[in-house]
Amino acid sequence: MASVTHDVIVVGSGAGGGAAAWALARQGARVLVLEAGPSFDPAKDYRLAQSDWEQHGFPEKAGSQGQHSIAPLQALDPRWESLRSWNHQSGPMVVGTHRIPGRYLHVRGVGGTTLHYVGEAHRLHPQAMRMRSRFGVAADWPVDYAELEHFYVQAEQAIGVAGPVEDRHRPRSAPYPLPPHRLSYASEKLRVGAGKLGLSWVPNARAALSAAYQGRPACNYCGNCSRGCPRTDKGSADVTFLRQALATGSCEVRTRCTVTQILAGNRDRVEDVLYRTSDGALHRAQAPAVVLAGGAVETPRLLLLSRGRHGRDGLANESGQVGRHFMETVFWISSGLHPDPLGSHRGLPADSICWDFNAPDAIDTVVGGCRFTPAMAEADLQGPVNYAARVVPGWGRGHKQRLRQVFGNVLAVGAIGESLPNAGSYVDLDASVRDEYGTPVARIHSHLPESELKRLNFMAKKSREILMAAGVERLFEEQGNYDRFISTHVFGTCRMGRDARTSVVDAYGRSHRWRNLFIADASVFPSSGGGEAPSLTISALAIRTAARVMALASRREL
Repeated sequence: MASVTHDVIVVGSGAGGGAAAWALARQGARVLVLEAGPSFDPAKDYRLAQSDWEQHGFPEKAGSQGQHSIAPLQALDPRWESLRSWNHQSGPMVVGTHRIPGRYLHVRGVGGTTLHYVGEAHRLHPQAMRMRSRFGVAADWPVDYAELEHFYVQAEQAIGVAGPVEDRHRPRSAPYPLPPHRLSYASEKLRVGAGKLGLSWVPNARAALSAAYQGRPACNYCGNCSRGCPRTDKGSADVTFLRQALATGSCEVRTRCTVTQILAGNRDRVEDVLYRTSDGALHRAQAPAVVLAGGAVETPRLLLLSRGRHGRDGLANESGQVGRHFMETVFWISSGLHPDPLGSHRGLPADSICWDFNAPDAIDTVVGGCRFTPAMAEADLQGPVNYAARVVPGWGRGHKQRLRQVFGNVLAVGAIGESLPNAGSYVDLDASVRDEYGTPVARIHSHLPESELKRLNFMAKKSREILMAAGVERLFEEQGNYDRFISTHVFGTCRMGRDARTSVVDAYGRSHRWRNLFIADASVFPSSGGGEAPSLTISALAIRTAARVMALASRREL
């Protein structure tokens, strides 16, 4: 039997695991973080200073990409032909009659997917937490905005979020730690265009420093947050929560440690965490409390793999809800050429945002909101290689001359919308695909119901309208998730709720049955929100969960 030398074991080190480890360690708890992936050295691993930077995304290391499979996807409906992804040179990006599998975009490593996220730092719209009672869809959150607000403040201060003075939809008890970033010249063009349509276009809340903060430098506006930030001005979990947790002396992070099973014991407590190191050796760890933070794909997978005599259908799956209610990224990007030189390859990605359609009832035809932002970085149009391949047709001297004329002139608008849970979207185990340790990988089932297609259609039309109002003369490319499964934000597979019959964990992320087992990632979300980036809400919930763990430990109730 393993000796108990830690108070809490945290599985995963992203927005949830990092924030939980920080909140626990600063209160004196001895925390062990088990991370399946490697650590990344910002000064050495990110390629932005190299000449071929544009030809590489976020760097991959051994073990930094988890395995998963995607089940067969739905047929494409001719009614939504305008939502197919296309490029003016290569034509349709998807040829065929069915949606095709792309990728669940994530990073296994110290910092998790925050290592390559753009860094938007959003609070959830309060109305998005009452989707069932107000709109008859999804499920209500067992915690409301007012209860979560204090934890949002803590997360923002630990990260160093730069944001606007006020947000009329999300009341604040304290200002953002840093002032908002000034809008780039290209974003100002979009602001003017949005204004012509009667829409607001305001500074976005960003986990990128607008001034030096806690030993980290201000952003230099290189525009490549998603390729990894070598300066550490982007607030990924490794340089914020985990750096501060390690500084307490109460936190240990073990990399390349893949947790394969959680063993349940007597008295409704979990007892052992089994994990394998990179050499394949099996290890066992114990602690009075265990916090799972692997994300909405890997956390349900681990629970389903942890079936045993106390849970034949998986650990914490008494309700049968583990893996259900999978929600994905509903997104759209329209890109076009502007006649003026904008320098749009520079600047902070998503520095501004339109929240006008974010509320659940803001779109006339469907329940569930969306938001709009500049998307040149998300479309990967920041360097000459992609301009040459995707924007400017031709070859030879004329092609080069035209490229020089239009480089930096692209404007793109991106939209992300609500994803409502449905019976066809869930995560289970793939019986035929196994990882390097011989265990089944997670299998993603994705279905876009009529509501999502209507919302996506609205997002596409509005994106085009904003671009044309901003002065774009023609579109050259559009892409979305109608015809391909591509997802960065995933939610909902271990839903929180008050009723143990219809949810997996309670309002604090604690298993309804297993009293020392907690979940602190987006799998607990009962609804996705109307396009908000989820990382800040994940961190706020994780800090709240950590406070609960400490309170229960002090009362000897774990």
